[in-house]
Amino acid sequence: MGDSSRTTPTPLARAAGMLMFATLVSRLLGVVRERAVADVFGRSSATDAYTAAFGIPDLMYMLLVGGGLSAAFIPVFSGYLAKDDQAEAWRVGSTFINSVTLALVVFLVLGLAFTPALAPLVAYEFQGEQRLLLIRLMRITFPAVFFTALSGLQMGVLNSYRHFTAPAIGPILYNVGIILGTYTLGPRLGVEGMAYGAVAGAFGSFLVQVPATWRRARKFYRFRLEWDHPAFRRMLVLMGPAVIGLSIGQFNVILTQNLASGLSSGSMTALRLANRVMQFPLGVFAMGLSQAVFPTLTRQVALQQVDQLKQTVVRALRFVFFLTIPAAAGMMVLGEPIIRFLFQTGAFSARDTAATAAALAIYAVGMIGLGAIQILSRVFYSLQDTYTPVRVALVNLAVNFGLGVLFLHLTSWAHVGLAVSFSLAALFAAFTYLYRLHRRLGPVGYRSVAELVFQATLASLLMAAAAWLGARLVTALLGTASMAARTLEVAAGVGAGVLGYAGAAYLLRMQELRDVWQMLRVRSRGGVEPPAERSEGAGGTEGDKGAGPDDARGAGGERGAQSIGGAGSTGGTESTVGTEGDGGMISPGGGVNAGLPGSPPARNREEGHTTP
Repeated sequence: MGDSSRTTPTPLARAAGMLMFATLVSRLLGVVRERAVADVFGRSSATDAYTAAFGIPDLMYMLLVGGGLSAAFIPVFSGYLAKDDQAEAWRVGSTFINSVTLALVVFLVLGLAFTPALAPLVAYEFQGEQRLLLIRLMRITFPAVFFTALSGLQMGVLNSYRHFTAPAIGPILYNVGIILGTYTLGPRLGVEGMAYGAVAGAFGSFLVQVPATWRRARKFYRFRLEWDHPAFRRMLVLMGPAVIGLSIGQFNVILTQNLASGLSSGSMTALRLANRVMQFPLGVFAMGLSQAVFPTLTRQVALQQVDQLKQTVVRALRFVFFLTIPAAAGMMVLGEPIIRFLFQTGAFSARDTAATAAALAIYAVGMIGLGAIQILSRVFYSLQDTYTPVRVALVNLAVNFGLGVLFLHLTSWAHVGLAVSFSLAALFAAFTYLYRLHRRLGPVGYRSVAELVFQATLASLLMAAAAWLGARLVTALLGTASMAARTLEVAAGVGAGVLGYAGAAYLLRMQELRDVWQMLRVRSRGGVEPPAERSEGAGGTEGDKGAGPDDARGAGGERGAQSIGGAGSTGGTESTVGTEGDGGMISPGGGVNAGLPGSPPARNREEGHTTP
């Protein structure tokens, strides 16, 4: 008889499988949502206003909730739960939840009262009717962020209890709300109908978690504000760098939105849709791997395994580049067929497709840098260093904004120039991380990574040629008028590209090809085996077991971090708090912040803002 342990998925595997399925559903609904918006409204000044309307509400969310959940609330709250001290957990948790809720009410009232003064901060060049539309949209979206934040707080509580189902459903309901608002209210109310749909979706995301949260909170929750509690003060210390990092990313969004607001109508929308498409492979390849490898990194830091830590970093970087380089090449070659297949319907014209595809081709290059950032930022968080990501984020902000201004004034690239500045800034940030890690740990083994990059680039050239030929063949035979022809065009291009890249990787004897095959086999059996983790063996880590209330900074504590890289900083821990998918934030599209330096590895959120 076989060993049942080999056929019965572990609780972790079951939870991971459910979360992956929910994330997939949410992201597919995200595509449906964007297609609905394109179908009804196309690419216009109204959709630009809708995009800009989420700038200040997103910043409000990040300041109050976004950074605090994973960096502060969950480590401390779950630490008390691990000691079976629910009373003390809720004593501290109640203070945190009540404080955030009160702050949300204050921000909501102020936001609604001063919306006309806030509108120029997110789109300075909007004038006349477009400015008035932006103000109306912002007033609608402020309540949405209130419910989104309450939903996030519930998610933090439920994930601390290892309950993932209700938080995973929330983003799905959010997307459904926008889709229904677009099709039912959009024809009568315009883009304001979409905004009302976002409010309804955010409320649904909050409401679906209430029963599960109340079952766990009813015996212990109290309306109290014990701001002098040591654990609450520790939460404030822990969340500081994370909040700063996320806020810098959102300031990056707002500054670039201001640059785009002076361009032709639909520029923000083209950037949003292009970035949305780019974020899909980034989320599948880089974000998933970075979350999976983080426990290994924290364990190696705790055990002072410097050489093994370097090996894990090298393997993870090689694997990310093995996947993101061909994905970037594919989006550059197949950008127009992909955008045509996804969005060219109804009010979204062939001209809109061309403008969006041009931005996508540039964003694809930046995706390579973002993939590396996903890994490298977590290395610094595992070292208890949350300040390096913040410093890199500031550099990224300066480079992105400076280049954006330069390109707008010295070139005729228009919105594509903003995509160029974003991609160059992302690559520069990745190189900055590599340099800082070399300074921190000494020689890491970048030569092996460089060899992989060279091989992947060669293989991607062959892949790009195969993808182009496959798509062109279908176009020559069937044209692009029908949906069936567009589907076959993309399928033929992607299929030929995958076969071409796999064949080239096999001829070049790239180890990562075998890693991909083994991962697919493991997942088909119900397990999860990140390639960067196998050399260290399977099994639990200190990070997996949860930190105690006095060690809320991640596996190993500060001493483990100091022994490898010098003094650790005040915080930074990874907690996968469920899947935000496409609706974790209230923004209308796939988020640049998700990959920006300085964004803590807080959540699997694809939804930040979309303008870079």
